[in-house]
Amino acid sequence: MASTSKESRRKVVEGVFAINKPQWASSAGILRDLQTAFHASALFTPWLTSTKRSMQLSGARRRAIEHLKVKLGHGGTLDPMATGVLIVGVGKGTKCLQRFLECTKSYECVVLFGAATDSYDAVGKVVGRAAYAHVTRELVEEKLARFRGKIMQKPSVFSALKVDGKKMYEYAREGGEIPEVAARPVEVLELEMVEWLAPGTHEYKWPEEEVGGEERVGAEKLMGIREKDAAKGRGRKRSRSRSKSAEVEVEVEDHITGSEAHPKRPRTDTEPAMSGALPVENAAPREPSAEATPAEQNAEPANPESTPVETAEQLPDEPSKTEDQTQSNTTSTTPPPQPPAARLRMTVTSGFYVRSLCHDLGLACDSLGLMSSLIRTRQGDYELGKNVLEYSDLEAGPEVWEPQVEGYLKEFMEKEGWESEEVEDEESWLANRKERENGKREADRDRSFQGAGEKKGNGNWNKGKGNWKGRKGKTFYSKDMKGGRQD
Repeated sequence: MASTSKESRRKVVEGVFAINKPQWASSAGILRDLQTAFHASALFTPWLTSTKRSMQLSGARRRAIEHLKVKLGHGGTLDPMATGVLIVGVGKGTKCLQRFLECTKSYECVVLFGAATDSYDAVGKVVGRAAYAHVTRELVEEKLARFRGKIMQKPSVFSALKVDGKKMYEYAREGGEIPEVAARPVEVLELEMVEWLAPGTHEYKWPEEEVGGEERVGAEKLMGIREKDAAKGRGRKRSRSRSKSAEVEVEVEDHITGSEAHPKRPRTDTEPAMSGALPVENAAPREPSAEATPAEQNAEPANPESTPVETAEQLPDEPSKTEDQTQSNTTSTTPPPQPPAARLRMTVTSGFYVRSLCHDLGLACDSLGLMSSLIRTRQGDYELGKNVLEYSDLEAGPEVWEPQVEGYLKEFMEKEGWESEEVEDEESWLANRKERENGKREADRDRSFQGAGEKKGNGNWNKGKGNWKGRKGKTFYSKDMKGGRQD
């Protein structure tokens, strides 16, 4: 056996680290970028070498060995619109990712008032508009109190949720009963407004694209929009410009199966399909339909104390023209007042939906709301600005990111009590390969030996369980791999 010095060995690094995901990049896309960088890096050559050798000893296919890449996984996806902490597992660190799905997380978001979209965020299509002139900093501060602590929350009832493989608005489109989705218990440990963005002081805007046709009908039913306002909204000319939702793939976050666990019942026209953190009883009664006029649609209030959302004629974002303006030949129009927004900071438990909070907060303020920005600032022990790799460092090259990633992984291995595997050089490994193959073969034989035992059977294989059922119902095992034969 050829001897090797410790200096000739190289150590395998694996574990968990975090990277700051940029906006409009998918979580899966970040993993692909990391794999490309890691594959060409000397830092992960020991891991690739060790894994390939194990595959060779186990008889893996040559193609699989040649195309091996560093094993990666993430501990909780982020929507393309969101930025911030993305947990990444490397090698056997992927087995530790479940704990990061269950840990607490901190977010910073911007909620924009006055409109709602089918995805509850700024990349969806507008399904409703409401008054927002009455929404003030004091009102938002007051309504935030009901969202702290333990609450029941439903995820978005639109693109982020399916029931038995069908989107919620498709049930309404077909005219049938809308399934009731059970609310989930979540806890908001901290929630505060860190900045009030008054109209005219920010650049956040509603999406330009609106839900149209049959999709609008389903969305109106799901959001509890009054028939009167819905009729006016359908008479409004929709913009043909494309929003980012047509260009960016939004990852599906939920898929619920087994509708029997969520009993179906008809949803009344006065019951808004909100996320479940607010009371929905005593909603305003249904109003008779009106003739279609160019107007914007509005959602019903979600709490008993609220008053009906103003109709389109009362909205501040569509001032009516005077007779002088009507008779004027000028083509210039006054831009509508910008809606207010609020920047929120929160710490929540697993399963919490920030976009649902933004939607519910809009309803609580007798308006509508959508999520215009989202940053995950912390997940578990990983926090932006402290121990998170910047994506720009990955783009800068291995001389920038390699020392950081190596330090993060070694720190994780030390916390877990993992010993670093040392990889032999090629010459030493080839010299010892035959001995290792014999040792592995002997270990396989030891695992296969279980002793003889009585089994019911008629001399056939036990359907893939690896036990040969011989005659007279006996099962034979042997350490010499002869299957119980006697020579």
